[in-house]
Amino acid sequence: MSFLLSDSSVLGDVLQSANLPVPVLILDSVAVSAIYAHRGYKTVFEKGRGRGLVYDYAQLRFDYGGQLLALNDEPLFAAPTAPREQAFEKAAKALLVDVGLKPLLGFPVTPKQGALMGDALGLSEAAAWPDFMSNVIPGLIKAGWQVRHQPSFRHHVPNVSEWHAQLTPLQPGWFSLSMQIEVAGMRVDLAPILADLFRRKPNWLDTAARNKIQDETLVDLKLPDGSVVNAAAGRIKHLASMLFDLLDSQGGTGLAVSVWDAPRVVDALKGWRGNGESVAKAMAERLRLIDDSTQITSPTSLSQPLREYQVAGLRWLQCLREQNLPGILADEMGLGKTIQTLAHLLLEKQAGRLNQPALIVLPTSLIHNWCAEAQRFAPVLRVLVLHGSARQSLFEQISHCDMVLTTYSLLWRDIDTLAKQEFHMLVLDEAQTVKNAGSRTADAIRRIHARHRLCITGTPLENHMGELWALFDFLMPHFLGDSKTFNRLWRTPIEKRGDSARRKLLAQRIKPFILRRTKDQVVQDLPPKTVIVRRVELHGKQRDLYETVRIAMDDRIREQVACKGLARSRIVILDAMLKLRQVCCDPRLVRLDAARQVTESVKLTLLMQMLSDRVEAGRRILVFSQFTTMLGLIESALQAAQLSHVVLTGNTVDRETPVHRFQTGDVPIFLISLKAGGVGLNLTAADTVIHFDPWWNPAVENQATDRAHRIGQDKPVFVYKLIVEGSIEDKILTLQEKKADLIAGILSDADTASAKFSDEDIAALLAPLPTR
Repeated sequence: MSFLLSDSSVLGDVLQSANLPVPVLILDSVAVSAIYAHRGYKTVFEKGRGRGLVYDYAQLRFDYGGQLLALNDEPLFAAPTAPREQAFEKAAKALLVDVGLKPLLGFPVTPKQGALMGDALGLSEAAAWPDFMSNVIPGLIKAGWQVRHQPSFRHHVPNVSEWHAQLTPLQPGWFSLSMQIEVAGMRVDLAPILADLFRRKPNWLDTAARNKIQDETLVDLKLPDGSVVNAAAGRIKHLASMLFDLLDSQGGTGLAVSVWDAPRVVDALKGWRGNGESVAKAMAERLRLIDDSTQITSPTSLSQPLREYQVAGLRWLQCLREQNLPGILADEMGLGKTIQTLAHLLLEKQAGRLNQPALIVLPTSLIHNWCAEAQRFAPVLRVLVLHGSARQSLFEQISHCDMVLTTYSLLWRDIDTLAKQEFHMLVLDEAQTVKNAGSRTADAIRRIHARHRLCITGTPLENHMGELWALFDFLMPHFLGDSKTFNRLWRTPIEKRGDSARRKLLAQRIKPFILRRTKDQVVQDLPPKTVIVRRVELHGKQRDLYETVRIAMDDRIREQVACKGLARSRIVILDAMLKLRQVCCDPRLVRLDAARQVTESVKLTLLMQMLSDRVEAGRRILVFSQFTTMLGLIESALQAAQLSHVVLTGNTVDRETPVHRFQTGDVPIFLISLKAGGVGLNLTAADTVIHFDPWWNPAVENQATDRAHRIGQDKPVFVYKLIVEGSIEDKILTLQEKKADLIAGILSDADTASAKFSDEDIAALLAPLPTR
């Protein structure tokens, strides 16, 4: 049975606004002789000790200036201090009836106790009292009633009187958090009690279900001895939301808490007794970033002045180093993460702290860029490049330089040598490269000994939240738990269920260790960027081919899902998406007999028209595609049209020459594969970017666009996305928006709705082309 208290707040308002008596509810239990347990009242009895039955009842009284009077009673000794408020008393009695208490008139008890008075109230059955005590009594008290429990009343559950917390050091960087509740002067460990509650009632770990529980609701907590104690739901909700992962995954008497979690511990323990909150506040001071008023001077040996936001980034890096904390410099592409890092190293050298080299691990394609940037901005740094077959001969020079450059592909091969060297700093550039925490490269990185660790990436969250976990697992092992725990407690609720509360808590937890600025936020003088979606319609044989492939793949996917389920049909789904995207680009990409008969390519026709017009107008153009074969087809068309161009793909050995030719104005068109040219290029000579085929991840496209729209650009940049209307490409644009919401929500404090991908998204991708 459940009780609802709907009118008590109204009665409470009356109590506070007039000089009225205070309603008093007296609760008691008595033993009743078995001979009186006649049929009409049998359900309100319960077997007690000895031969009698136990009867639970309530009596309503009104406090008139210290005198307790029953309904319509005359005062026992003197006149009441105020006239009787009969209407009010009747309303109070009616309220009790509404919430389940019924009159039990003249019911007799044992001779020793006399007879019950005629105003006794009872519930329909004894088993209903615990629910009544949890759900009705708190509402009465909140409305201004007094509730008095006689010592013999069986259903009075004591409330938690005090909350205690203790933080004690475990090992460097870790503390043990002990939480206790005080009941009747006794202290009991709270963590196992909450772990038991969450096992019995999993809804406490579900944000939406937890939020539906009223803060004043009393929660029954089972103590180790089997007894029960009441606690306000609001307190439990706060603990469950702030420390749910610790309570769910550990559940012991002492929870292991890292110093990095100090901010949320402070929030969780506000108002507790003991040293928990004060120690957590002291821990949290380490995470307090230097504010804008803190002065910092750029290194004297830096050959170019830093912009204001870059000085703020340098200040942040120095703060991390000072507090011995790791971090992720996650500025948007084009904001100068490399120069901020070089300035950071110059300050370390200037202060005499760079007495061991810094190891920079980066993609092979960025070696030239780092060497050029170091020579341009920080020529005093002694740079050693470990690359090529003869690099072993350079190992003995490692300890005599300031900065060592190596690549992800070579690191694990040279790890035995590098693991013996002490480094001042370990920097991972384009750190999203290490998204597989179980790879040989990731294992090798963990063997490097360095005083400080830093990740640099414009896309810390590129495809899914597991990549963000991989970065933090390198920087701060165990901070976000192991991969399995992270998926269960964070990734699944956020990505699949759209749990905004957990997304916001995760954003708060990682905020001290990640610096993310976008160009719109920090660069006022950067020319505008205009994004234009150019849609074209398929027609003729190309349209027929698209529908033929779509119907065949749709039938195949349905059959596969029916046999293996959606989760295990991923390969077939990806294959269907690939083939449909290839049809949109050019039928010659599709390895099907039906495609050989199709010569139309509406997007290639549109692209050639756009390139011809824009080259004639003096534009400098970047063309990106994920398909290197498509770039080959575009190159053939450019050659036929006698339009000068250069190409960069993963097979390009000499990257410097095509970049130099484009930047110096030798050629107006640069064809680039999205994977090979999405990072590490400065192509500010371009004022036009064309994405020939869209990719569902907006971060990848934005990286490519930022080759042109970055610091140093002095012209407006126009970005074109070529889309086949109503096709799978059109659906990809919608998915991009969802993905962007997820990334923004995790990497910032903005209350952005989390993205959820559903089965309906897959169905939408395979929808037929619209009828004309």
